[in-house]
Amino acid sequence: MKKFGEYIYSPEQASGEAISKVETHTPKIEAPESVKANEAFTVKISVGPHPNQVSHFIRSLTVYFVEEGRAFNPVHLATVEFEPEYSEPIITLTLKLKKSGTIYALGYCNLHGVWEGKKEVKVE
Repeated sequence: MKKFGEYIYSPEQASGEAISKVETHTPKIEAPESVKANEAFTVKISVGPHPNQVSHFIRSLTVYFVEEGRAFNPVHLATVEFEPEYSEPIITLTLKLKKSGTIYALGYCNLHGVWEGKKEVKVE
């Protein structure tokens, strides 16, 4: 039996047919490279271009933060579910960080599984 994490696709480990899905399935995270401690900043996460039909769509985006030095990671930041044809897989979050770390976004496609995107953010 495999660990669940072995079923998560990422650009670094995609192989075979999954290589052709990297651009359209990996969550893209737009965030500053560095921020000030406890100061609000905006993060935009999107998937696509991707089909948005009942037969093939992005069902959800889940966002986590792995904080440097924290005993138990990750911290769950948000989960947003989407309905095909009515909503697009794009979310905007406002965050405040105390310490540097990595934002992870997991996007779930109803046909092609779970895909991971990540971005480091330094806190000054």
